[in-house]
Amino acid sequence: MLTVKVLLAEDVPMVRGALVALLELERDLRVIAEVASGDEIVPEALRTHPDVAVIDVDLPGVDGIDAAIDLRRHLPRCRTLLLTSMGRPGTLRRALNAQVNGFLLKDAPSDQLASAVRAVASGQRVLDPQLAMTAWDTPEVPLSARELEVLRLAARGAEAAEIAACLYLSKGTVRNYLSAIVTKLHARNRVDAVRIAQEAGWIA
Repeated sequence: MLTVKVLLAEDVPMVRGALVALLELERDLRVIAEVASGDEIVPEALRTHPDVAVIDVDLPGVDGIDAAIDLRRHLPRCRTLLLTSMGRPGTLRRALNAQVNGFLLKDAPSDQLASAVRAVASGQRVLDPQLAMTAWDTPEVPLSARELEVLRLAARGAEAAEIAACLYLSKGTVRNYLSAIVTKLHARNRVDAVRIAQEAGWIA
């Protein structure tokens, strides 16, 4: 019987301990490394060479999705299975764009986690059905590419003058874009527009 070597990344000690215990109950799965932050994943993976990295999306330091991207770049043979407690469409879209191998809700049955690790290790892709339905129900992006650029900068705290300088536009044009964005997203204001776009996964 081949043993699947697992790296587990989870910042809450009690949850991490429970996940390790669940995986260790399976004769063909072995947790060879545990980390509590996203920036520990790549160094630990390079040291231990796991077959699968099970990664919580919401990690301190580097978040789970960015960590999965870094891991694929440095150790492409290691497959990634992301866990999340909230099935937000934006998170799912980012994960799919990052080409992770699997994505599960944390409250999935314990046997589903073990099965997902095995499936991912064998080259399959795994997506929680509930998360798939969430993605299916998410509307298409109503904003133009330029509007998304403006909103991304606004999300980082840039004012109209800064956005204008960055995108080589006039302040008036930027204000028009922001007004159009708020209208298209049926938002109350710019801050609400940023929230809506982030939750839908249109901007990070």
